[in-house]
Amino acid sequence: MAFDNLSDRLQMSLRRVTGKGRLTEKDIEEMMREVRLSLLEADVNFKVVKQFTKKVKEQAMGEKILKGLNPGQQVVKIVHEELKQVMGDKAEPLTFKDSGLTSFMMVGLQGAGKTTTAGKLANLLRKKEVKKPLLVALDIYRPAAVEQLVTIGEQLSIDVFEKGIDEQPVDILKQAIEYAKENGHDLIVCDTAGRLHINEELMGELKAIKAILNPDEILLTIDAMTGQDAISVATSFDEQLGITGAILTKLDGDTRGGAALSLREVTNIPIKYMGLGEKLDQIEVFHPERMASRILGMGDVLTLVDKVTENIDENDMMSMMEKMMSGSFNYDDFIKQMKWIKRMGSLGGLMKLIPGMNKMTKNMDIDDKQLVHVEAMIQSMTKKERKNPKLIEQSSSRRRRIAQGSGKKVSDVNRLIGSLEQQTKMMKQMSKMDPNKIDPNNPMGSLPTSGQQKQKKGKGKNKNRFRF
Repeated sequence: MAFDNLSDRLQMSLRRVTGKGRLTEKDIEEMMREVRLSLLEADVNFKVVKQFTKKVKEQAMGEKILKGLNPGQQVVKIVHEELKQVMGDKAEPLTFKDSGLTSFMMVGLQGAGKTTTAGKLANLLRKKEVKKPLLVALDIYRPAAVEQLVTIGEQLSIDVFEKGIDEQPVDILKQAIEYAKENGHDLIVCDTAGRLHINEELMGELKAIKAILNPDEILLTIDAMTGQDAISVATSFDEQLGITGAILTKLDGDTRGGAALSLREVTNIPIKYMGLGEKLDQIEVFHPERMASRILGMGDVLTLVDKVTENIDENDMMSMMEKMMSGSFNYDDFIKQMKWIKRMGSLGGLMKLIPGMNKMTKNMDIDDKQLVHVEAMIQSMTKKERKNPKLIEQSSSRRRRIAQGSGKKVSDVNRLIGSLEQQTKMMKQMSKMDPNKIDPNNPMGSLPTSGQQKQKKGKGKNKNRFRF
């Protein structure tokens, strides 16, 4: 994710003070110097860094912290709180009309992912807000922009209003508004044209569209990989149009994350959503508090719960838990569980949402392709074998047949057998744990790590291979 490097650096900086029974001013000074460098390397705006470190230092140097119990944990809490404040304190909701047609205007430069984001947003609001959206294609300049939006609409089964590239955007918009009213749509999401850079022609057209649409939201799509340039882009659009919110895209990429940590503080434009991948369901509400927790390696249980409740039926989940605890968990259940994981996103991304798992998986190569290999092995089993795992455990010939049928090795099948046993054992242990004795900083501490993963020896860095 975008914040991985920043997260590693900040956590390393905070280790200087966590675990110490007593802190000195020198400890705080050294920690703050590293925090400052971490933020600057992440391309956070210099003024934001200066103000952030000043606030943290003032609070951390207080007598209550230096002489209090667990001073290191209190400093971490201060850093978490200030990170949250920098990114906007709390999630900012979208504005909808109480009745009638709500309209959103998507703006931004070319290449920021505006068209895809328009589709993602419409899809999300159809599910969460029970809206009937209409996508409107107003980008008549970029090659294949209209076709792209139509394709996205078809994939999502969402109506798209388009008139090709021969009519002017303002004329298309007027017709789209009438079409939406006549066909019972209560939300229109307009994909406007972008440019490689901001110019008068672009802004003139956007102002004309705004005058006709009178949008409830003007949402600026910003590529998180643009770094500090995102601030100047946001400022220019805001001065001309009055931006009501931003959507950060490509936060799953190898980017430093400075835009997210600078945008709200510098421009006062709230970040309302974030794009976390290319798939059309990979968009989330931007929660500053949750993001601060992710950056500091504390996980994000609330987002994980949201993903689970959105993708998994509660009765199915309870049934699965009961099977695991009773020892009747089989390969049919295992493959069902894998399908749930695929629905919720990447395995690596989900692991990072679990408190304590970020550290445990740091040296593991979490490859989502492993799920495909596991599925191939399970599909090579007979119905009886899937329902009764003992048949495979007790027969080497069955294991050889499954390995040949899936194009894998017998050792891979053995690992799959071990994974099934391990999941069942872990669930049984968790059911016996006393909730009052669980360490919130290491909730998995009393559970065995995956077979105490052995490191491979060889050239280069040793890595653990995470397998199901």
